[in-house]
Amino acid sequence: MPEPTWIGAEIATKKAVPDGLWTQCPECAETVFRKSLEANLMVCPKCDHHMRISARTRIDQLLDPGTFEALDADMAPMDPLNFVDQKPYIDRIRDMQRKTKEQDGVQTGTGFIKGRKVVVGVMDFTFMAGSMGSVVGEKLTRAIEHATDHNLPLVIVCCSGGARMQESGFSLMQMAKTSAALARFDSAGGLYIAVLADPTTGGVTASYAMLGDVIFAEPKALIGFAGPRVIQQTIRQELPEGFQTAEFLEKAGFVDRIVHRSALRTEISRIIDYSGK
Repeated sequence: MPEPTWIGAEIATKKAVPDGLWTQCPECAETVFRKSLEANLMVCPKCDHHMRISARTRIDQLLDPGTFEALDADMAPMDPLNFVDQKPYIDRIRDMQRKTKEQDGVQTGTGFIKGRKVVVGVMDFTFMAGSMGSVVGEKLTRAIEHATDHNLPLVIVCCSGGARMQESGFSLMQMAKTSAALARFDSAGGLYIAVLADPTTGGVTASYAMLGDVIFAEPKALIGFAGPRVIQQTIRQELPEGFQTAEFLEKAGFVDRIVHRSALRTEISRIIDYSGK
C-alpha cells in the first residue's frame, strides 16, 4: 500500500511562518528578516538600498521619541472638480484613507531632533504616491508659516510623484503658494533644510523641494521634474549615465550632500547648530 500524503500537515507547516516576517529587497532581491530591516532604518544590509517608508515611520526615525506634535491633523481633501477617471476621485481618497489610516499624503508638526526644536513636514508616498494636492500644499504652507511665526528651523522630507492630476489647477497652485511662503520665511531669516528621498519628482521638485537653504538627498534617490524618457524624446539626445540620481545632482550642484539615513539626524542637528537657530 502506498504511503499516504499528508496534505493537511504540509499546509499547517507552511502557515506556521507568519506573513510579513521576511522582506525582499527590491534592489538586490536579498531576503531580509523584517525586524532586522526595521532596526536598520529600512535600509538593506546587503546592498544599502534605502527603501521607501511611510511618513509615520520617517517621523519615528527622525524625531526624538515622543516629541512629535501634529499640526492640522484633521485636514482632509475634497473633490472640487468632481473628477472621474476609472472611478471618482472621492472614492480614491476614501480607499486610500482606509488603506493607510491617514487623511492625506503629508504629516506636519513640531518636534525635536537631538534636542533641537523644529517644524517638520514629511510626505507620504503610500498615500497616492505622495502626490501634492490642495491639502498637502495647505498643510505645508501652514507649517512654513508656523516656523516663521515661532522662529523655528524647518525640515521638509520630500517623497512624491508630483502634482495630483485629479485636482488639476488646484494642485498646481500649491507650487506657487508653498514657494511664496518659503520666500517670506527666508526674508524673516528662517533656516529651511530640504531632504529629498526616493522619488522626488514633478511639481514638488519644481517648487519647495529645491528651495532649501541646505538640500540633503538619500543615496540613489530619483530626483527630477519630467521623466528621463520624456526629456530624451524632447531634446533627442542620449542622457548621461545615472541621470536624475542623487549622485548626479550632487555633482551638478543641485544637491548639497548625500546623507545616509542613519546619519540624517546628526547632519540636520549639525546644520541647525551652525546656523545658530
